[in-house]
Amino acid sequence: MNQASISSAQDKNPLLEDWTAPFGVPPFARIKPEHFMPAFTQAFASHASEVADIAGNPAPATFANTIEALERAGQLLARVSDVFHLLASAHTNDALLAIERELAPLRARHWNAILMNETLFLRVDALHARRGDLGLNAEQQRVLDRYHLMFKRAGAALDPAAKARLAQINERLASLGTTFGQNVLADEQSYVLELEREEDLAGLPDFLRAAARAAAEERGLPGKHAITLSRSMVEPFLQFSQRRDLREKIFRAWIARGENGGATDNKAIIAEMLALRGERARLLGYATYAHYRLDDTMAKTPEAVRALLDRVWTPARRRALADRDAMQEMVQAEGKNFTLAAWDWRHYAEKLRKARCDVDEASIKPYLQLDEMIEAAFFTANTLFGLTFERRHDVPVWHDDVRAWEVRDAQGRHRGLFFGDYFARASKKSGAWMDSLREQEKLAGDISPLVINVTNFSRASAGKPPLLSFDDARTLFHEFGHALHGLLSDVTYPAVSGTSVLQDWVELPSQLYEHWLERPEVLGRFAVHCETGEPMPRDLLRRLIAARTFNQGFATVEYVASALVDLELHLQSEDGKPERAAFDITAFEHAALERIGMPREIVMRHRPTHFQHVFAGSGYASGYYSYMWSEVLDADAFTAFEETGDIFDVGIARRLHDYVYAAGGSRDPAELYLAFRGRMPSPEGLLKRRGLSDGDAAGCSPG
Repeated sequence: MNQASISSAQDKNPLLEDWTAPFGVPPFARIKPEHFMPAFTQAFASHASEVADIAGNPAPATFANTIEALERAGQLLARVSDVFHLLASAHTNDALLAIERELAPLRARHWNAILMNETLFLRVDALHARRGDLGLNAEQQRVLDRYHLMFKRAGAALDPAAKARLAQINERLASLGTTFGQNVLADEQSYVLELEREEDLAGLPDFLRAAARAAAEERGLPGKHAITLSRSMVEPFLQFSQRRDLREKIFRAWIARGENGGATDNKAIIAEMLALRGERARLLGYATYAHYRLDDTMAKTPEAVRALLDRVWTPARRRALADRDAMQEMVQAEGKNFTLAAWDWRHYAEKLRKARCDVDEASIKPYLQLDEMIEAAFFTANTLFGLTFERRHDVPVWHDDVRAWEVRDAQGRHRGLFFGDYFARASKKSGAWMDSLREQEKLAGDISPLVINVTNFSRASAGKPPLLSFDDARTLFHEFGHALHGLLSDVTYPAVSGTSVLQDWVELPSQLYEHWLERPEVLGRFAVHCETGEPMPRDLLRRLIAARTFNQGFATVEYVASALVDLELHLQSEDGKPERAAFDITAFEHAALERIGMPREIVMRHRPTHFQHVFAGSGYASGYYSYMWSEVLDADAFTAFEETGDIFDVGIARRLHDYVYAAGGSRDPAELYLAFRGRMPSPEGLLKRRGLSDGDAAGCSPG
């Protein structure tokens, strides 16, 4: 883009204007892809100038003129970045994908210059050295500690040559991570399994047929049925389809994302990313990348992570193998002579659940309407925390699917906006996540958050309500738990707002929130039939809740295998570092799974070539274990309510609000958990919740 074009774009660029829509929401209808690079150019320059002024301040460093000044800097960059990140993931197109590729190294270069600024670091370091004499409150102390650690972990204390190399590594990793994620998206978008004949639909319930019709129409195949690589379509197809050949076909496509050869193959990207991450860790004084990442977590060490995963792996594998044998017997009883394969597991698990628990997905799903489950999540938040949610139709949104609610507290005060973007579409990346367009803070005024949940649920046919599986409903509650972490945040400083917490603490608020879905106090009120409006029969509700531990061997094995492989990949030392040309991720995966005794009938929940948690950026690299670390906490945390006999106990809910949801990262997470619960938990609560303790029945036990 030439200078004249940039100037013209800036003159009319909505990203650079004051946003006058209600609650300061971005004017999405006016924002075009061509607005982003001019906006980023100005935002980078503005932020760099602000930081230069802070670093060059001739006055001695104080908390106000250094840390608070850094907290106030970069507001334009933050808001432009938040809008771009949202659109690039939830409603993308070729133009945004191209900008994402161009932007990745530029963003890394910008932050390298700030976080490796020696003059700036000396100011932060001087403050940190005399932190006990500054008269800081607990939150300010935490913010100073986090800034000092952030600069050190970014290489601010390294010599110039090491800084230069680290900057190169960061830029390259940013580009590789962006390409990795785009490759997965391309594979997902390019694949469709067309179901052309009635026999192709054998076994599919009405709700899945409707979703397949909607998916076909969206892809220009009117009158047909199509299964895409969205998890919300693949998993029910594997459950219900009687066509074993088609189950195998969709399953193989699903697990081969990022591993199909050609332009979208991620194997070489993984090799290069692992080599660069290892080099980065060694530059910073760590033996491996896993040691580097885990040093700033609750777990602290790879040994602590492995101990937890190993503790869970053995009983989970034992349960999964027992279920496998039971399903193989079902295959034989049907007069079939094939050996159970990975694409058969969900199909026969559904039959086994019906036999053991007298519950099946087809009987449950009509009672799990999307709108009712949203209301269930709101009801729980209202009962626990006094929040109310009012639908707003006057707020700009990025797609017609998106809904917005104003959130108020028990005193009627505005707390923020919540956006829900629930349906799968071709322009959206797969998965489910929480995002924000603005975070809560008090430093720049009483700033309320703009919080987003994005999911990929299947659409219903015209005139029918969208229906969820029980896993979908759990996902909705999980992401809404993250949303509450943002909405209830009550801190002063942006650096510790909402979900800005340690990696293995961030999943506690989300996973804890799932517990309320599984309770009759919630399901009994909101699980109503989509046609009759009748509540779920008490007996079915009882059986559904009793069945929550069914197939937990499988679910735990596919998750723990992914976490263990993630850890092993990043524990490679310099002697065994993966070289770009030589490292074979497929061979490494097979060898790692062989060592732990992975059942051949189960595939990792995320195989490396589409493991976006780990390789589409570094968010969960060496950290996928954190879901389970947080689950140890959440299983114990919910027990605090159960011990009172009231899952909405007012006193426990107040402590939960104050020390988990509202506290953000303002204190050390272990300190926060101790304040909430009075003690730290053990993994036994997790094993009991998953039905994996010694003596537990094979799923469907009451309670």
